[in-house]
Amino acid sequence: MRAELMQMEQEEKRKPKKFRLGKKGKRWAALAAVLAVVLLAAVALPRLGGGTAAAETGYTVEQAARRDLSVSVTGSATLEPADSYQVNTLVSGAILTAPFEEDDLVEMGALLYELDSGDAQTSVSRAELSVEQARLGYDQATEALHPTAPISGTIQEIFVHNGDNVTAGTALAKITASMDLSIDFLFPYVEPSAFYVGQRATVFVGNFDGPVNGTVTAVSNSTAVTSNGKAGSSVRVKVENPGVLSDAYTASAVIGSYTSYGNADVNMPACATVYAAGSGSVSGFDKLMGSTVKKGEVLCTVDSSVIREQIENARLSLESAKLSASSASGSLEDYRITAPISGTVIEKNFKAGDKVDGSASGTLAVIYDLSCLKMQMNVNELDIGKVKVGQTVAITAAALPGEVYTGTVERVSVNGTTKDGFTTYPVTIAIRDYGGLMPGMNVSAAINCGTAENALTVPVAAVERGSTVLVAPAEALGEDGTVIDPALLEERAVTLGFNDDRYIQITSGLTEGDRVAYQAAPAAEG
Repeated sequence: MRAELMQMEQEEKRKPKKFRLGKKGKRWAALAAVLAVVLLAAVALPRLGGGTAAAETGYTVEQAARRDLSVSVTGSATLEPADSYQVNTLVSGAILTAPFEEDDLVEMGALLYELDSGDAQTSVSRAELSVEQARLGYDQATEALHPTAPISGTIQEIFVHNGDNVTAGTALAKITASMDLSIDFLFPYVEPSAFYVGQRATVFVGNFDGPVNGTVTAVSNSTAVTSNGKAGSSVRVKVENPGVLSDAYTASAVIGSYTSYGNADVNMPACATVYAAGSGSVSGFDKLMGSTVKKGEVLCTVDSSVIREQIENARLSLESAKLSASSASGSLEDYRITAPISGTVIEKNFKAGDKVDGSASGTLAVIYDLSCLKMQMNVNELDIGKVKVGQTVAITAAALPGEVYTGTVERVSVNGTTKDGFTTYPVTIAIRDYGGLMPGMNVSAAINCGTAENALTVPVAAVERGSTVLVAPAEALGEDGTVIDPALLEERAVTLGFNDDRYIQITSGLTEGDRVAYQAAPAAEG
């Protein structure tokens, strides 16, 4: 038993003894562990994050430097002709002529189709006749208000005075074309050679006491036989009317030694009586007997509300007739279909002899203006400010590999289109030397928006809203050039110029060598 206890004590002594720390020892152990962690971080973090300051602040630092910038805006579109037109018609009829073919060059206004316009011509003639009838009615209506002289001559009689009320058909005045009278005398058994033009004649009129003088104006070239069988010469004598003679009188004459046979009728010159064409009050009749007037001269006014109303109705009828005639004439022009633009005929769908049935016939022909090709490229709102009229454009097409064509910005529209909060603006580009390019081809375009040589630039990402940048002074940077104190960064306003995808020109606000700091946008997760 004793031997067993001694063996157990010996085995206990051979076991290793456990070490236990006191309170002071435990504090020292914890401090050693913290120091080990800091040392590990100092060694590992530069390898993982590219610098302690960058990892702590998140800023990238870059110097303002000079470089050449070339700015362009790219896009794609479909080529179109400079202009195009589909020739249509609204009229119907048989095509009489169509003097053109596909691929022909035609000038604006050139005849393309001429249709049979027989029915339309009849309508025009009827409309023109209606205009003449309406104009006659208007003239008659105005004549009722202002009676005029139908012939030039002398007022021989006046039948009314100012203030008189007359009715339609009332005689107003009588006008004689001339005061000269004409009387044809017969001289029996006298040869025509006994008289001559200009010879003086003595004329005895009616029961007047004294004769009047006359002049021979015509002599017959042979003798004539009267109803009672007497043969003689006929002589016409002109007599100046003293103002009292009329065609109610007869006269005889003595010419030389010969006396006329019997009494001849006095022939009055042309005369006309002016009648009132409507009922009304007479005013403005200032002419006296013996006054001369010209054809169309207003003699007086016969006024009434009825006459005024008739004039207005006649005027409206005339205007309506003119409009109808104009419309009919315009319709007649529709039967001659001409080229609306100068260009190349791309399609000819009808020929001479075909029947056209108005708009139901569809497109008669298609004309392209191929003086240049055009494309309309949509440019986003971020780039539209760079695009200006006149800038050159490099054009390429997959259909023509290796070929580059030059275009020009022709128009920058402000009529933008917004979709999903994003706005684009149409830019029209013209290509004049288009070689093998054809309408309908899909092309890519790069608009040369300008270049800036030896420009002072910073990264585009360094420019913040309000055109400002953060300038990093030396005291804000560590020895390795990274930001160690963001509070020392200086916000500075700058003036911007050209930019490409990476860099932007600074025209004022920075000098070469200034350092700018910016926080790059986080990379998108893959």
